[in-house]
Amino acid sequence: MNLDWLTSAVDYGVIGLLVVLNVVVVAIAFERAWYYRRLDLASIGDRGELELQLTSRLFVIGSVASNAPYLGLLGTVFGIMLTFQQMGQNAAIDTSHIMTGLALALKATAAGLIVALIAVTLYNALLRRVKVLTLRWEMVHG
Repeated sequence: MNLDWLTSAVDYGVIGLLVVLNVVVVAIAFERAWYYRRLDLASIGDRGELELQLTSRLFVIGSVASNAPYLGLLGTVFGIMLTFQQMGQNAAIDTSHIMTGLALALKATAAGLIVALIAVTLYNALLRRVKVLTLRWEMVHG
């Protein structure tokens, strides 16, 4: 049984999902940074309203940051399982073929870690900006 299509589906599926999540995280971070620059603190009278406006969509970045490594790990597990399945089907399989399959499976974990690092960095930077803006609001409104 040829499982090349499944290997491609796992590779493109997991890596593709991670790329999409990374694009979403970066887009939200740019939107939030742009919003923070244009925000008029004097026009917001309620602290609760301020916090709601400042933290909008930050949970998406935090969720991607915490779950991207697990998505990458899932892709790696699937890749290793497929490599072992191919080894079981072909007893005369070459060692280089096994190592190539395992190395390619690990790329999903690397991609998940890269996405998580980007998301954590952006989340922390935006959270710091939220704290600074909240303190400035408190200074303006006493």
